[in-house]
Amino acid sequence: MTEDYSELEKILKVDFKNKDLLAEALTHRSYLNEHRGYRLDHNERLEFLGDAVLELVVTEYLFKNYSNPEGELTNWRAALVKGDNLAVVADELGLERFLKMSKGEKNTLGRARRYRLANLVEAIIGAIYLDQGYVKAQRFILDNVVVKLDEILKNKSYLDAKSYFQQKAQELERQTPHYEVLSESGPDHDKTFKVGVFIGEEKVAEGEGHSKQEAQRVAAANGLKVKGWN
Repeated sequence: MTEDYSELEKILKVDFKNKDLLAEALTHRSYLNEHRGYRLDHNERLEFLGDAVLELVVTEYLFKNYSNPEGELTNWRAALVKGDNLAVVADELGLERFLKMSKGEKNTLGRARRYRLANLVEAIIGAIYLDQGYVKAQRFILDNVVVKLDEILKNKSYLDAKSYFQQKAQELERQTPHYEVLSESGPDHDKTFKVGVFIGEEKVAEGEGHSKQEAQRVAAANGLKVKGWN
């Protein structure tokens, strides 16, 4: 019996000709471990294709609509296609409830969940491209991913917060900031780190993340706000 994907297709604004492509995009690798007789493959090949289509559409849009230097456009593109942004897109569209995955995978949260959601968006883009062609995939990307560019530019979230904080600290305070781990919590597979960013003896701000690097970036971004260097 063919599954009914009409609700998801309304969300995606795509009426798939080949429903198997959509079903495959929704199949996480872990699902196959618990369903040995499942007739479709997992979504990693579609994710591979979707990643390339996403990057091309975003690059084309930026090239045609902005005359900024290559370096700036590269930063903007990176902010649009990064996993965290795609995970937000997945959450906004409510895609996770359609994803087929193992019971264990469903309980995986934090960074692993964001990674899983980002891959799902890329796989869906790949499926749309194969089923409907470039223009339809482009429409989906413009409506759901590129639409976030104004917010990214407004918040300057395309900037590398650590590099920018260091640049401003050296420029305005003649010191190079450093980072210290303040605490660690959670199980080994999903740790949370709290990191402080310091200028000399002054703790400017704190940040949390599921890796030390992520926590440092958050701390640097918070430090920019505290110092008014945004």
